[in-house]
Amino acid sequence: MQRVRDDWENERHELTAALMFNRKLWTVFLGSVTGEESQLPKALRENIANLGLFVMKQTMTIQAEPSANKLTVLININREIAAGLRAGQS
Repeated sequence: MQRVRDDWENERHELTAALMFNRKLWTVFLGSVTGEESQLPKALRENIANLGLFVMKQTMTIQAEPSANKLTVLININREIAAGLRAGQS
């Protein structure tokens, strides 16, 4: 998504593939976080589920009205989640 946003004129044709990949990634992430076997606190699972719903809605918004600027929020969320997961490994 970062590449698509940064070079919108040349990479816009990759938008659908980038959004589909992100949606698949979030589907797997949400399944593992919110599943019955998850040991995360209930409040955290609920917050992540709500964030996932936002990501899915934002994805549909971008698909309906494509814009490079609209990708920024998804990119930032993904980066923050990744940073949090990396910090949790330490």
